[in-house]
Amino acid sequence: MRLSARVDYALRAAAELAAAGAGPTTVGELAKEQDMPPKYLENILLQMRRAGLVRGQRGPEGGYVLARSAAEISLADVIRAVDGPLANVRGERPEHVGYRGPAESLQQVWIALRATERSILEEVTLEQVASGALPERIRLLASDPAAWG
Repeated sequence: MRLSARVDYALRAAAELAAAGAGPTTVGELAKEQDMPPKYLENILLQMRRAGLVRGQRGPEGGYVLARSAAEISLADVIRAVDGPLANVRGERPEHVGYRGPAESLQQVWIALRATERSILEEVTLEQVASGALPERIRLLASDPAAWG
C-alpha cells in the first residue's frame, strides 16, 4: 500500500485536530506541530472541509475544528476525502478492472486487498489515533515482527 504525502499530511493534521478538542487550530499551528508546508496543508484542509470532515472558523480566534466527533471519523473517511477510493488499480475500482487468462484471478486479489484495507482503516478512528488507544487487533498486527519488514 502506498500513501501519498497528501494522505499522510491529512491524517496527521486530523489527529492534531482530534487532540485539540473543540477549540479551533490555525493552519500555521497544525503545520508547525507536524512540520508540514502551510500552503499545501491549507489545500488539504479545504478538501476535508468539502467532504464535511472539518469546519473553518474565520476571525482572530479562527482556525479549523473537526466537523464531527473524532470517534465518528475513521482513517478511511480522511483518506477518501483527499485521495479518493481506497485501493484502485490504474485509477479504476478493482471490480471494474478485468484480466484474461492466467492473470484473471488478480481482480479477486485486488478486491481482497481493498477489503483488508477497509477493515483496518474503517475500524480505526481519529480519537483512537490521537489518544494512542488503538484497537487490540491493530496493536497485535503491528506487533508482529513480520509486519515491520
